[in-house]
Amino acid sequence: MMLGNSFPEEVLEHVFSFIICDKDRNSISTVCKSWYEIERWSRKKVFVGNCYAVSPRMLIQRFPEVRSIELKGKPHFADFNLVPDGWGGYVAPWIAAMATAYPWLEEIRLKRMVVTDDSLELISRSFKNFKVLVLSSCEGFSTEGLAAIASNCRNLRELDLRESEVEELSGHLSGNWLSHFPDNYTSLVSLNIACLVSEVSFSALERLVGRCPNLRTLRLNRPVPLDRLANLLSRAPRLVELGTGAYTSDLRPDVFSNLSGAFSGCKELKSLSGFWDVAPGYLSAVYPICSRLTTLNLSYATLIPSSDLIKLVSQCQNLQKLWVLDYIEDMGLEALAASCKDLRELRVFPSDPYGVEPNVSLTEQGLVSVSEGCPKLQSVLYFCRQMTNDALRTIARNRPNMTRFRLCIIEPRKPDYLTLQPLDVGFGAIVEHCKDLRRLSLSGLLTDRVFEYIGSYAKKLEMLSVAFAGDSDLGLHHVLSGCENLRKLEIRDCPFSDKALLANAEKLETMRSLWMSSCSVSFGACKQLGQKMPRLNVEVIDERGPPDSRPESCPVEKLYIYRTVAGPRVDMPGFVWTMDGDSALSPDWSGSKVGKGIQRIKSSIATHFTLG
Repeated sequence: MMLGNSFPEEVLEHVFSFIICDKDRNSISTVCKSWYEIERWSRKKVFVGNCYAVSPRMLIQRFPEVRSIELKGKPHFADFNLVPDGWGGYVAPWIAAMATAYPWLEEIRLKRMVVTDDSLELISRSFKNFKVLVLSSCEGFSTEGLAAIASNCRNLRELDLRESEVEELSGHLSGNWLSHFPDNYTSLVSLNIACLVSEVSFSALERLVGRCPNLRTLRLNRPVPLDRLANLLSRAPRLVELGTGAYTSDLRPDVFSNLSGAFSGCKELKSLSGFWDVAPGYLSAVYPICSRLTTLNLSYATLIPSSDLIKLVSQCQNLQKLWVLDYIEDMGLEALAASCKDLRELRVFPSDPYGVEPNVSLTEQGLVSVSEGCPKLQSVLYFCRQMTNDALRTIARNRPNMTRFRLCIIEPRKPDYLTLQPLDVGFGAIVEHCKDLRRLSLSGLLTDRVFEYIGSYAKKLEMLSVAFAGDSDLGLHHVLSGCENLRKLEIRDCPFSDKALLANAEKLETMRSLWMSSCSVSFGACKQLGQKMPRLNVEVIDERGPPDSRPESCPVEKLYIYRTVAGPRVDMPGFVWTMDGDSALSPDWSGSKVGKGIQRIKSSIATHFTLG
C-alpha cells in the first residue's frame, strides 16, 4: 500500500500514460485501491474482444473518460459463413450508452458487428470531436448512414470500411454520399471505400481528395477506372498507402505516361493494393516506386501471370508484407526469396479453391524457398494442394522466429503426398522449433499425436484453428491442458466430444472463447458445462429447432463458449440457447467496492479489456 501512496496522483497518472499495452494497464489496476482509481480515470483507450463479455454499463462505470473504443462482435468463423445470419453482434446498445456517457469520444473501431444507419446517425450527432470510424467486416448499414457521418463529423480523420457489406441505396445517395462532406472539410487522413460495389461520384471524390492536404491512405473501389487514377494521385502527392480501382484499360500511351508520371510523383508511397482486373501492360507504370514499397497486396489481382509477378516482386527489395494469389507459383516465390530479404509476412491465396485439378504450379517448395531466403519471415498464411512432413520440418528449422503459421491444404485430410503418412510430425516440428508461435492453423491428415505435440511445445500459443483433424477426445485434452496461454480455440468437423470438454472446464474461464461446429458434443454436456461454470456463456446454436426436443445425447450443431461478467445476453435469436445455471452473475457487479469478493470480480472484469 505504501507504494501506491508514495507519489501524488498526478505523477502516477502521468507515468501510467506511458503504459500502452492493455494487459499491462489491467495489471497495474490490481496493485491497490488507489492505483485502481487512478488507472480507471486515466484510461482513454479500451479494447473489448467480445461485445457480450461485458455490458456497456460496466465499461462506462469502469472507465468514465474513454476517448477510443474497439469492439468485436461475431466469432471469427463468421468470416467463413459458419455463423448463421441474425446470430447477434449488434452495436446499437453500445452506441446508445456511449452517446450519453462519452460526449468526447473520438474513435470507434468495430469488427464483425451489425451496424445500422440509425447508429451511424447517432454517432455523427453525439460526439462533437469525432475523428475515427473503422468498420471492419461489418454489415447492416447503407450509404445513407455514411452520408450522415460525412455531413456531421467535421473533424473526421479516418473512415475505413474494410471488407464490410454496405447497402448501396438507389437514387442520389447511391454513389453521391461523398458529396455530403462539407466544402470546407479538410481533415481527412485515411479513406478506405474498397468494399463498395457501385460507382461513387468521381467528381465528389476528386474534390474531397484535392482539399485534404494531409491525406495519407486512399483505398478505392473496383469501379474507379484506371484512366482517372493519375488525376487522383496528382491531387494527393503525399499518399503513403494506395489501393487502386480496376487496373485495366485499353493500352494507350497517354494513359500509361500519365499513370507512370503520377506514381513517380508520389515520393512517400510505401503500400499498394487493389489491382482488380489487371492489364499486365500497365504494371510497369509502378516500377519507379517499387524500391520504396514495404507492403504489396495483390490478393485481388486475378489476371497477372507468374512471369509478370516475378518482374514486379523482384524490384521490391524492401518489401515486408506480400499478399498474393497462387498465380505467383513456386518460381515467383523463389524470386521473392532471392530479392526480398526484409519480408516479414506472406499470404498466398487460392485463385480456384473449388477446382478439382490444380490450375497453377504452387507446391510446398515455394514456401520452403521463402523460409530459406527471408530471414525475418514471421507470419505465413499459405493455401496449397500438397505438403510433406519434410517440408514442414525444413520450414521450422529455417524460421524458428515464426509467430503465426497458418497452412490451408485445400483438400481436407490430405496426407503427406510422398509418404501418405499424417502430417503430425511436420506440424510437431513447427510448434517445437517456433518457440514464440502465437497463432496456428492446422490442415491435412492429422491424428491425436499432433495435438500432443501442440500441448507439449506451444506454450505461447494464443489462437488455434482446427478442421477435419484428430481421432478422439484425447486430442482436445492435450490442447486444453497443455497450452497455457491459449485465448481462442476454433474447431470444426472433428471427433471431439463431451469428456475432454467437461474435464477441462476450468481452462475455458482463462480463455476468451471456444467455437465448435460439426463435432460430437452433446446437448447434455452443454447443460452440465453451463451449470458448472456460471462465469461462462455456453451458447448452443442449432437451426434444426430446440435442442431439448431431442435426446440429450444428440450432438449439437454449433457450440460457442465465452467468458463473461455480463451474464446471458438478451438479444438471442430463436436458434440460440444459453445453458446458464442457477448462480448467474449479478448484473450489479461494478468493481467499485473493496473487499476480497469484489476485488476478485474487478480482476475478472479487467481481463475482458486485455484479450486481442
